[in-house]
Amino acid sequence: MKSDVLRTGLERAAPRALFKAMGYIDEEMYSPLIGIANSWNEIVPGHIHLDKIADAAKAGVRMAGGTPMEFGVIGVCDGLAMGHEGMKYSLVTRELIADSIECMAKAHAFDALVLIPNCDKIVPGMLMAAARLNIPAIVISGGPMMAGRYNGKNISVTQMFEGAGAVLGGKITEEQLSEMEELACPGCGSCAGMFTANSMNCLTEALGMGLPGNGTIPAVMAARIRLAKQAGIKIMELLDKDIKPRDIMTEAAFKNALAVDMALGCSTNTTLHVPAIAHEAKVAFDLNMLNDISKKTPHLVTLAPAVAHPEEGVSHHMQDLNEAGGVPAVMKELGKKGLIDESVVTVTGATLAENLENVSIKDADVIHSIDSPYHSEGGLAVLKGNLCPDGAVVKQSAVDPEAWVFEGKARVFECEDDAVKELLAKNVKKGDVIVIKNEGPKGGPGMREMLTATATVVGLGMGKDVALITDGRFSGASRGACIGHVSPEAASGGPIGLLKDGDIIKIDIPNKKMDVVLSDDELAARRREWTAPEPRVKEGYLARYARSVTSAAKGAIVE
Repeated sequence: MKSDVLRTGLERAAPRALFKAMGYIDEEMYSPLIGIANSWNEIVPGHIHLDKIADAAKAGVRMAGGTPMEFGVIGVCDGLAMGHEGMKYSLVTRELIADSIECMAKAHAFDALVLIPNCDKIVPGMLMAAARLNIPAIVISGGPMMAGRYNGKNISVTQMFEGAGAVLGGKITEEQLSEMEELACPGCGSCAGMFTANSMNCLTEALGMGLPGNGTIPAVMAARIRLAKQAGIKIMELLDKDIKPRDIMTEAAFKNALAVDMALGCSTNTTLHVPAIAHEAKVAFDLNMLNDISKKTPHLVTLAPAVAHPEEGVSHHMQDLNEAGGVPAVMKELGKKGLIDESVVTVTGATLAENLENVSIKDADVIHSIDSPYHSEGGLAVLKGNLCPDGAVVKQSAVDPEAWVFEGKARVFECEDDAVKELLAKNVKKGDVIVIKNEGPKGGPGMREMLTATATVVGLGMGKDVALITDGRFSGASRGACIGHVSPEAASGGPIGLLKDGDIIKIDIPNKKMDVVLSDDELAARRREWTAPEPRVKEGYLARYARSVTSAAKGAIVE
């Protein structure tokens, strides 16, 4: 056992005494030591209940003969950080989380890890740590929030972000918005749609690092507590069998995860996080893989923020996916056309084929059959062109088909705040292409999400009349013609940094292209005149991050 270095031999009398200072008895001290990385806090709705998840996981570890040792992990709430300086501090925590878990696991010689995240950057940060450390590990997430109810329909935080625009657009009153505030988020859990947190929790399951149900069992259900106990028991089995994260997170497993990503219409942020996790797992990853897998993977599930039944204004949420069979049912359906490698090993200790043996779709309205998909292609697409030579990402399943081909004049802004001011002043017109530059990983720094901007566009009723492109990124709650991760970013001399008001931009999602109508000579002339922008942050963690972060096309990993 790795932990023997803490407790075995005459020279380890001091560490043994320190264990006893905390109340551990010999039977606990000489059992396998299992680190419980818990991101519980009192600021994130998805994490407010993780103390109970940790208690259940620790109970499982003890039942299986291990000694659980809990430690804390930070977590930022993207919803609370949105629309102000705080959003610069969201993505950057992914590396802090991975690094801090590495420090704790190495310093205290844990034999294995139970990882307890729930929200956006925390899930990938923990998976990165698991891949880097490569000791037996299992993820047990906190689960999704239930959808709220208003006027007989399900709603979520999406409607709240779109609220200001909806009031200004005359679609609802301030009194109605106030009523919705009381109902949209009814309790603990990661926000109820297929936003980034739930996307990553589902992909954790698809990667094989979470037990079946990890991605979809609602936070408030007792089944989530039972799953946490099972995770605690299972980590001891993984330790006994010496099954490590890199045995699970193989190239085949990543391809499975991407296929599920396409079938579910997950957040564009997965295109940042999956490459970063693959990097830590020593698995080669190319952004072009997304289009290859998307082209052959049908889109089977439409969850909020996309609308499942536009004619009725009905959206499905995470609880609906759970009741319909969850991620296992989606994988089983994809397997019918050979789109899933069922030979891979998972944290169950069994192969995926064994896990899926008795699985079926329980609600074909929520999970469509592979022969009757929402769309023939997957939910995400990578665009290329003279405006984004290294790629840009769009959640095509959340774009109105009327906006899949879009041409308009650029309205160029240096940051999201400037764009939002013009939107709220109703100075953005139909047919405009809003360009928000210098919001990338380096230029932001921190690659802010543009949910305030996109939600205002939708709230104003211009979701299919205005496009928005940025070297920043979008929340999974965004919808409409939103193209993010434009690479290279403006701060690195990318073409997006050369744009001017009035430039004609062409977006062609079906053909995976995005261009500005400028000649190579004109672009070259503008590049000669371009100078790198002054760093926006000159001290502290963000300044260090900006100096070492790579392109969004590489997953914004830190080197």
